[in-house]
Amino acid sequence: MEQTISINTEQFFKDALTNLKIDENRMKLLQSIALFITNELEQNKRVNLNYICTHNSRRSQLAQVWSSYASYYFKFSEIYSFSGGTMATSFYRNTVKTLQEVGFDFQILEFSHENPVYSISYKNCINPIIGFSKLYDSEHHKKPFIAITTCSSADENCPFIPNAIERFHLPFNDPKMYDNTLLQSEKYLETNKQIAGEIHFIFNSIKNSI
Repeated sequence: MEQTISINTEQFFKDALTNLKIDENRMKLLQSIALFITNELEQNKRVNLNYICTHNSRRSQLAQVWSSYASYYFKFSEIYSFSGGTMATSFYRNTVKTLQEVGFDFQILEFSHENPVYSISYKNCINPIIGFSKLYDSEHHKKPFIAITTCSSADENCPFIPNAIERFHLPFNDPKMYDNTLLQSEKYLETNKQIAGEIHFIFNSIKNSI
């Protein structure tokens, strides 16, 4: 697969937090998520995070990748991250590309024109991330989990999420609207950076609380 690494993953992750701009309400939400995860870690010693978006093709995939990376970065071996949708489509090509641009390596494990399965790794990676589009209640997910919806549609279409011990709504702007435009790469990278920064904020808060 074509690879276009131009930014160091670790540096991008650090810069995303340093340059993060969020309002007071958003910060309170991130702190609430961090506090709940911290309490679960202290009580159960294991936490499963399920990032949910309608198509599981862009924002939820980015969140899963950065959450998995954050577990590695902060040495949280008992925090597991995955993602799903209210429907399965594919790990969208532009999502793959924006992650490649910040240092993630993608290798195809199972080829499919519609929904290939990727092995996603990074420098010093021990356990590659497995990425493909799937339903939020997929058999591949560890249960029970904390559900984090990353788009309004997923939040509205899932009035009840089985196996969720808690649910948070953390929406991000959808870069899809910029597909096939001159702003495509810029807007995907913008969403990529915001998600990386907010995931970094959550995990950093957990680290400071334990």
